Amino acid sequence: MQESKVFWFPAKKYGWGWGLPITWQGWVVLLVFLVLLVTGAMVFSPAKERTMFILYTAAISAVLVGVCYAKGEPPGWRWGK
Repeated sequence: MQESKVFWFPAKKYGWGWGLPITWQGWVVLLVFLVLLVTGAMVFSPAKERTMFILYTAAISAVLVGVCYAKGEPPGWRWGK
């Protein structure tokens, strides 16, 4: 018997993408992302090492989008309901 898939991130009601997490696992992922973002701002000062900070932010953002894609509702344009 196949168990139902539990999504960590619901699809947004309007537009494309995901909303805030609905499970504790999703909140942990979001919290880790925020901690890594703040840590990156301290390690790669945006004022002095702008390129490294942008690359670092793009990398962790890509990982977050990957997790949302894997553990969230299928993305697609939504117009409400």
